[in-house]
Amino acid sequence: MKRVKIALVQQTCCDDRQANLAKSAELIHKAAAAGAELVVLQELHAGLYFCQVEDPTLFDQAESIPGPSCELLGNLARKLGVVIVSSLFERRAPGLYHNTAVVFEKDGSIAGTYRKMHIPDDPGFYEKFYFTPGDLGFTPIKTSVGTLGVLVCWDQWYPEGARLMAMAGADLLIYPTAIGWDPADSQDEKERQRDAWIISQRGHAVSNGLPVLAVNRVGFESSADVSACGIQFWGSSFVAGPQGEILAEASRDCEEILLTEVDLERSETVRRIWPFLRDRRIDAYGDIVKRYRD
Repeated sequence: MKRVKIALVQQTCCDDRQANLAKSAELIHKAAAAGAELVVLQELHAGLYFCQVEDPTLFDQAESIPGPSCELLGNLARKLGVVIVSSLFERRAPGLYHNTAVVFEKDGSIAGTYRKMHIPDDPGFYEKFYFTPGDLGFTPIKTSVGTLGVLVCWDQWYPEGARLMAMAGADLLIYPTAIGWDPADSQDEKERQRDAWIISQRGHAVSNGLPVLAVNRVGFESSADVSACGIQFWGSSFVAGPQGEILAEASRDCEEILLTEVDLERSETVRRIWPFLRDRRIDAYGDIVKRYRD
């Protein structure tokens, strides 16, 4: 266990896939030059957030894993000697697609994958149309910088996923994200939503005694539905320590590389004074697997 220098890449995206990937590559280069050992990219960083509408032609954006983006990112990981957490639209088989995080080891190999488990279906976020829920479970991915509990966006609202990753030995909880405001919302509503997003993930850090890395996209993306307002992604990528303390936070409206250092040994210290795992009443939690207690 050690201190790990991490970088969260918060970027805008456009409708040019190659331009987005080139920008991600450029920012990964800069992060590595600044000393980052672990670089985390935002959700679906290769393109616009296409789930604002339901359109069968958009499935054409998906790719196999491994595939072209994996080759690019694997080569970068090997060249720069960094671990990279990416987020891709996976074509698993005809008619079967996932929202998948891929982790690349420093030698360029794929250390592991995670398929998004919780899939939203809300105005502007029609992900159930595109993504099959993950079937790989909540399994941390072992890398040279630590064991990574990678989850994706909507997963961040569910304490169960964070807990299961922690119970399986994760050293870090990582959430690539694409979340933003409806521009028509009031300013008070926007602040409540952003605060809830931050609070929920800081809560995962506290209840599990683990650092949390949350990386969000930034900028306005219009919708193909002319009656919709589009999404203003609020950035605000952040790193929290195992007591929920904010170690670093990015802006709401700018592209940037958020750099900080995380002490992985601190989790042991925190868990000794706040032994939540010790005091869990596992004998009384059977109803947690029910949809609702009537």
